[in-house]
Amino acid sequence: MSQDNEKRANMGQRAGQIGVAVNLLLALGKLAVGLISSSMSIVADAVNNFSDGVSSVVTLIGFRLAKKPADEDHPYGHARFEYISSLIVSIFIIVVGFELAKGSVEKIFAPTAINFSLLTAVILALSVAVKLALYIYNSRMARKIDSVTLKATAADCRNDAVITSVILAVSIAEHFAKVKIDGFAGLAVALFILINGVMLVRETSSPILGKKNDSRLRGLILDKIKEYPIVIGYHDLMIHDYGPGISFCSVHLEIDRRLDPLYVHEVIDRFEREFNAYGTVLTVHYDPVVTDDPELNELKHTVIAVLVDRDNRLSIHDFRSIPCDGFTKLFFDLSLPEELAGREKEIKDMIDARLESLYPGRYQTEITFDSDAFN
Repeated sequence: MSQDNEKRANMGQRAGQIGVAVNLLLALGKLAVGLISSSMSIVADAVNNFSDGVSSVVTLIGFRLAKKPADEDHPYGHARFEYISSLIVSIFIIVVGFELAKGSVEKIFAPTAINFSLLTAVILALSVAVKLALYIYNSRMARKIDSVTLKATAADCRNDAVITSVILAVSIAEHFAKVKIDGFAGLAVALFILINGVMLVRETSSPILGKKNDSRLRGLILDKIKEYPIVIGYHDLMIHDYGPGISFCSVHLEIDRRLDPLYVHEVIDRFEREFNAYGTVLTVHYDPVVTDDPELNELKHTVIAVLVDRDNRLSIHDFRSIPCDGFTKLFFDLSLPEELAGREKEIKDMIDARLESLYPGRYQTEITFDSDAFN
């Protein structure tokens, strides 16, 4: 593990340790007040803080496991443990929210009076202040180390501050206005927890399943490509995320076939080495392309014109030809947007029809359809 990743993991662990201590103290204080005052909404908030404490424990373990270096069985390291820990936290939050919802519904149908006191108000107000402080701390740490886990933790702290403020207002309203709304407030808290849990599951499972290419790293690679004049085009840019700060990338670069292969190889090596500083391993595939064949260029422009008429997002690469017995075979890859999946035959037929109308019997096409997400 690099020094930057080691430092990142240590900072994440420290945030987790602080979260465990603070949330458990808040949970114990609110649980005591909730039981004394017979307030379901305060008990729900206490359980919410307890779940946050457990979440911080899982986060702490996740950052610690993510620090483990690569080994024989896991040559890409263990950084994905951070994603796994986040997913476990999200599922736990949903379970807690469901249980709280059940208890709150029971309180709605069998309401009991809240024994509100000054101690209740002080504990809840103090909790709001502490959660806001945790929100600021985790937000800063999340920005500093670019952690999805700590971003979610910061958002959870902010939400907790809002929830506790609502519960304080409900407790005061029940005490002075004599209205039985504690069960409804508890249910609202539970639903809020459930919604956040579902959203966190979606967010944390995305990198595990293989989300779309990292836009920041993709942009960096494309900016670097522009710095190399010999590169005519690129395609098949793929980024594989093995955890925060660890990724492996591959890209195909189109370069004029007439250039010295040894020179091209040296340029590609230099291009790949530049990305070591960004915590990624980049592998480049060299695609030599023909640029000095007027007939092939004319055919390529003909195909491009057909595609632009159909949808200007369509593009081609690796355009080449092989003479056959009595005709010429045209080979190329076509980048297909997701919305056009299933239209491959229609698009191929359009291209073949145009070529046949312009050059009867002379050309046949062999098209490989690629996902637009990598081109």
